[in-house]
Amino acid sequence: MKKTLRFFVPVLLLVALIGAAGCKKKEKPLPPVETAPPAAAPAPTAQLTATPSSISAGDQVVLTWRTSDATSVSIDGIGDVPSSGVKNVTPSASTSYHLVARGDGGTADATARVTVNTPPAVVVPTTTMSAEDEFKATVQDIFYDYDAADIRTDAQATLSKDAAFFNSHPDIKVVIGGYCDERGSNEYNLQLGQTRAEAARNALVNAGVSASRLRVISYGKEKPFCTDSTEDCWQQNRRAGFTIDR
Repeated sequence: MKKTLRFFVPVLLLVALIGAAGCKKKEKPLPPVETAPPAAAPAPTAQLTATPSSISAGDQVVLTWRTSDATSVSIDGIGDVPSSGVKNVTPSASTSYHLVARGDGGTADATARVTVNTPPAVVVPTTTMSAEDEFKATVQDIFYDYDAADIRTDAQATLSKDAAFFNSHPDIKVVIGGYCDERGSNEYNLQLGQTRAEAARNALVNAGVSASRLRVISYGKEKPFCTDSTEDCWQQNRRAGFTIDR
């Protein structure tokens, strides 16, 4: 009897353990880890300014722009440009500059308006002023920087007014003289004076004045308007001067 009990007791314990293990509740599997969707590309931004926004004909305007998150940037009438920058422009008529910035996140644009004021019409005096006196009272010389023949911004406005006078007096022919300051050789200044006079003539022709009415001559440094050796005096001598061609 004792031997039988010694046999069955371990067997019963083993069965109980197996049953307990079989009755243990199975754990549910963990849900799959969710991954966040990829972030959307940021939308581009665009800024464009024009300084000044109102000018006279011939004046320059400074365009300044800045963009972000753009892969390509363009300005109408100018073409592709860097993502940010500065550019001088000289519009001949009132213009709206339109910038478009394109990127992976979309498109952005900006606009800057520039108003070009028409030069006032030259009023013909009702007095009996002679053509020469009227010429002297209206037509102004233009000035150049040192060792240069480029038309400056202030000179562009002057030439526009001079051209308006010449176009309203088609019978007047003009001599354009090129002048230089005292520095440099005679030969060099004669060539520089010629280049300055031709630059003024070309600007007047572009403004509608007939080239057949304009004659250029270089005086170099031989006919100074001021004889002091100072910068103020030299500036007076670096000019294109206008006189009636007899």
